[in-house]
Amino acid sequence: MFKPKLLLAITLIASISTVFGADACSTTIRGSDMITFTDAKNKPVPNILIPASCSNFTIHLIHSGKMPKTAMGHNVVIVKASDISGVVKDGMKFGIRRDYLKPKDSRIIAASKMIGGGEKTSVSFPVANIKNDDYLFFCSFVGHDRKMRGKLVIQK
Repeated sequence: MFKPKLLLAITLIASISTVFGADACSTTIRGSDMITFTDAKNKPVPNILIPASCSNFTIHLIHSGKMPKTAMGHNVVIVKASDISGVVKDGMKFGIRRDYLKPKDSRIIAASKMIGGGEKTSVSFPVANIKNDDYLFFCSFVGHDRKMRGKLVIQK
């Protein structure tokens, strides 16, 4: 027979592990009208740490600015570091309607939609597709890729 306090403790521990397990495989970043990726404390995000234990990882993006997508859009694109220049160059030809990305570009591991001020989006991808630390996340809006980029780092 379970005692009420023991049952409550077991339920609480199960709830906490479920919540923290989900959070470990995701992160939230913000894009602003200042052309930066920041965290909740408005600090730059040079790296996103991905636990090796995650099978999938999700990046949530919040556009904390006020400007519309056509003037100051942001998204999150995942590529191999060696592919970023080509992806950016090819994407410019496709404009805002295609989020400045070439459709069905095999170099793109994952990409969120482009959003404007006050909007949110997310992108998920299999961690197995990130084989080492030579992968980047960036914003594909014209000219943003230089300031809005960072490394994906697998924590072992």
